[in-house]
Amino acid sequence: MKTIDVTVLGELNIDLLLNRLDQFPENGKEILAHQMNLSMGSSSAIFAANLSALGTGVQFMGKLGTDLFGHFILGTLESRKVLTHTIIQEPRLSTGATVVLNLGQDRAMVTHPGAMADFSYSDINWLEVYKSRHLHISSIFLQPSLKENIVTIFKKAKEAGLTTSMDPQSDPADKWDLDLAHLLPYVDVFLPNESELCKITGEPTLEKALNSIEPVQKRILIVKMGEKGSLCIEGSNQRFLPASKVAGFVDAIGAGDSYNAGFIHQWLQGSSLEQCQEFGSACGAHSTTAA
Repeated sequence: MKTIDVTVLGELNIDLLLNRLDQFPENGKEILAHQMNLSMGSSSAIFAANLSALGTGVQFMGKLGTDLFGHFILGTLESRKVLTHTIIQEPRLSTGATVVLNLGQDRAMVTHPGAMADFSYSDINWLEVYKSRHLHISSIFLQPSLKENIVTIFKKAKEAGLTTSMDPQSDPADKWDLDLAHLLPYVDVFLPNESELCKITGEPTLEKALNSIEPVQKRILIVKMGEKGSLCIEGSNQRFLPASKVAGFVDAIGAGDSYNAGFIHQWLQGSSLEQCQEFGSACGAHSTTAA
């Protein structure tokens, strides 16, 4: 019996956001940030929290330390009604953390992976996963232990009757070694941004990147293109949607994850791809109005 809408497997970290910088740092020079925020970070956690806020039932599987940051993340997820009983806390590990420097719409980040790099296939509670209708994974390059068995994970979920989605996110090592040919047949909704798709396929342009993917692998491919909008592809059908416009831009962090949450929320309700794309765009745009 399916008692949970979505299980999210993924990374967990806090974000220390330094805003209103006069300039980016230079070697040997101190600069000032005129605003600071501490919040729950990670693509997976932002997706899970926003999906839950929209009314979809979510449980999270990942790994934290037992430190203050770990307790902060658990409390934040629980306040957003995300089920956390399947999150592992390891005293020997520190919770992941990212320092984010925001200057206008540009940003630079430094991440300590901590516990999220330790989360692996053997940590997955499959009995809990099987209670779900849908499986989502984000930021696979930040989770090398999980990435080793990524095709097996999605294949196992599909064989158990779950639908699936994935947002690869960026690769700090700049290797981009993801085997799309074997992975995508088990991913129902693939949600990269334009740059990520080009990097993973090794192609210089979006057109060439799309042409490099076999049609049978394009179940639903969403290419997020920032301020330009998003491209939705299903088989040979394509639809470009300009980005939703909102006043009061503050911070673009999490916009793509919020888009994902809006899209998957609608998709699980059986909405048309057009409705999913439009709602995802609206959620992504709205998320930029606050840090």
